[in-house]
Amino acid sequence: MQVRRRRRDYRKLRLPMIKLLSRLPMRALYAFGTFVYLLAFYLARHRHQVIREQIDKVFPNLSLAEREAIHKRFLKNFCEVMVEVLKSMSMTEADMRAQVQIVNLQVVQAYLNAGQSVMFVTSHLCNWEWLLHGMALHLGYPVDAAYKPLHDQWAERLMLKVRTRFGARLVPAKDLLADFLRRRGVVRAVAINADQAPVSTDKRYWTQFLGQDTAFYVGAEQIARATRLPIVYAAMRRVRRGYYEVELKSLWDGRELTAPNAVTERYARAYEADVLRSPADWLWSYRRWRLKKPLYGAD
Repeated sequence: MQVRRRRRDYRKLRLPMIKLLSRLPMRALYAFGTFVYLLAFYLARHRHQVIREQIDKVFPNLSLAEREAIHKRFLKNFCEVMVEVLKSMSMTEADMRAQVQIVNLQVVQAYLNAGQSVMFVTSHLCNWEWLLHGMALHLGYPVDAAYKPLHDQWAERLMLKVRTRFGARLVPAKDLLADFLRRRGVVRAVAINADQAPVSTDKRYWTQFLGQDTAFYVGAEQIARATRLPIVYAAMRRVRRGYYEVELKSLWDGRELTAPNAVTERYARAYEADVLRSPADWLWSYRRWRLKKPLYGAD
């Protein structure tokens, strides 16, 4: 009984402790991130084999030293992103607007101002959590983001609190189409992080990505086609530590006649170019090529 009481007391303290840590100066948080990076790379070897195998696959012509440099830089960037996410719990709207800039909002403003909702497809490049915050603050219209609910209730509540802090609304990915149709009169942006491996569905599109046979979700394109939503790729790049720019690239205007999966292919090409431009900003610790392309026919 006493052990249970202690556990409950500890759980109650977790959120206040996290909020308190988030109020530390950014310089101190980055120093902590560097410490975590050193532990992760040299001691814990965080997902070392996964990261190394994937970098080796994509860049076989680079030297061992060059591939290790990408590995180290990625892990350092990743640790900095984690402390940036922590900091977002206490940042003001003005702070976040300054950290994340959208350079060409006019790409979507014409649609939204005309009463036409749009779909954003994003990726795990740079700080994808701040990308959501920046879109919610700069767009001037509601942002609904698809997400996968977590099993741990405490982690789920924390994640919802962090991701919705600047006005974004989260919708479970499996409910996204039904939710959009139910609230069709609301002009808004629908955001989907579309670069994860589609292991839980039979509906997937195979293409070459970073020199590998790669499966992509087709759900974003199918929802957009069913609802006539223009699709825009939000490409994020790191300007310097803690500062990012987002460039919007139109992939489909909602009316163009295209072959099935053509828009997903456009997304794959734009996304691939961004990874090759700045490989250390991609999430190499995520096992992207778990699925193997079938030898015969479509999967």
